[in-house]
Amino acid sequence: MSAATNSGRKAKKPGSSAKAAARTALAIGDKVPDFTLPATGGESVRLKDLLGSKLVLYFYPRDNTPGCTLEGQQFAALAPRFAKAGVTVFGLSRDSVASHEKFRDKMGYPFALLSDADERVCKRFDVIREKNMYGRKVLGIERSTFLIDAKGVLRREWRRVKVEGHALEVLEAAQAL
Repeated sequence: MSAATNSGRKAKKPGSSAKAAARTALAIGDKVPDFTLPATGGESVRLKDLLGSKLVLYFYPRDNTPGCTLEGQQFAALAPRFAKAGVTVFGLSRDSVASHEKFRDKMGYPFALLSDADERVCKRFDVIREKNMYGRKVLGIERSTFLIDAKGVLRREWRRVKVEGHALEVLEAAQAL
């Protein structure tokens, strides 16, 4: 027998809540749902195509800002060590691919930058947060990094990242997988 309300819509299951229904963020141990995003170099990156290698996704607020530039430089400096550990690194923000191309070219990053202009992946990883910018409340990306294993399972996350030393910490965690 179907549980229905007078309006013909199904009733909520016992124990469900709006908060649980709204939850889209991934938890450690979850398989990361497939996604495809446009990337620098005229490519699209699809998670499913990367299965078989470990993956680092570092989410950053905006191209060409001091903290985001430093974070990218630190991941870039360790790129050979990430590669040796079988890890593919991607930076990800809401900026356009055109903005990413300029930023990547200027900084010489050896990894692709992914554009999530519609925030689908940002929302999946729950990195969009309310911030205070010059006294105004705005929504933006909270600097966060995620380590995904070769089977596509989320293994580690870092939130509210402080840039200094972060890339090395991520590398060490990836090497331990």
